Amino acid sequence: MGICRLCGMSRILTSDAIGVCVDCLRYRPRQALEIAAKAHRTSRAKFRLPPAPPAGGVPCGVCGRGCAIPEGAAGYCGLVKNLGGRLTRPGGDVKMGVLTYYYDPIPTNCVADWVCPATTGRGYPKYAKTPLGEKGYYNLAVFYGACSLDCLYCQNWQYRKYPANPQLVSVEELEKAMTRRVTCVCFFGGDPAPQTVHALLVARRAAEKGVRVCWETSGQLAPHLLDKVVEVSLKTGGIVKFDLKAFTPSVYKALTDGEVDVALRNFKVAARRFRERPEVPLVVASILLVPGYVDEVEVDLLTKFVAQINPEIPTRFLAFHPDYMLRDLPPTSRRHAEAAVKIARENGLAEVSLGNEWLLGDYY
Repeated sequence: MGICRLCGMSRILTSDAIGVCVDCLRYRPRQALEIAAKAHRTSRAKFRLPPAPPAGGVPCGVCGRGCAIPEGAAGYCGLVKNLGGRLTRPGGDVKMGVLTYYYDPIPTNCVADWVCPATTGRGYPKYAKTPLGEKGYYNLAVFYGACSLDCLYCQNWQYRKYPANPQLVSVEELEKAMTRRVTCVCFFGGDPAPQTVHALLVARRAAEKGVRVCWETSGQLAPHLLDKVVEVSLKTGGIVKFDLKAFTPSVYKALTDGEVDVALRNFKVAARRFRERPEVPLVVASILLVPGYVDEVEVDLLTKFVAQINPEIPTRFLAFHPDYMLRDLPPTSRRHAEAAVKIARENGLAEVSLGNEWLLGDYY
């Protein structure tokens, strides 16, 4: 049972790590966020990452956080540094990425697996090898070792270790890894956003080889690069998968230390091109059902937002399991998940799915 330090209520769905309940975040946001910010300061300090996007220096512009990095300091991602008035990256060049990669046999547990060509054969013959999917082929999974957010429940939190001890991989190495059995490449992490330029260079090589290009991102992308991200996925039959973490700004901030407006704006811009390729959905929305925080109110707001843009956009709900700093919350309850699906359909979304159901139980 966690105790909200503002209202004093004790609930199973309040995290002591965040320190406040979702109601206080909504109705007393200024005070609530002052408390929640302590968790992010702890999270960032643990890995010697900047506590906030820096200001007063050289603009970076690669992701959507708006870092302006003073001399001798680093950007929020921990990768970009200002040395002598010039921004530098590990390896000294955008052709070098901080990442790891591996071959993921198809069918994978991709967020969009229920609508993607690899699993379903959608878009055959232009975008899929067979009308029944691509069993026996591989996804080249590219795990970027940085992020534009600081999600307290991150299930891939190990990416925070990468900036301090970067493992460099060139564009050329990833191109060579795209063998004839690789039909898609997916950029995730962390998040590809802080290394969008590197990912786009890899994506260009993938497109030349006839490999689909997919992205899993929080949507904290630089607006001037977003069109290029969307274009390469549109051309190759890939999907841009947006993790819509919350709708209420204070809830989003408490969970991620980010600004929700950037993610929602980028999702809306990308989704404008949804109808250009009816065979395979260009964008997919995913919503992680964080107990106590991404509740029915957030689900209602998020799914109305998606439906107003285009009710055909596939939307997947994902079950939460305790990790990183939110180990004091239970996994997602089945009742919570089923209510979310019901709300999404009532709000007009035509293609709704529930992922990783094996995590669900009778927890609250």
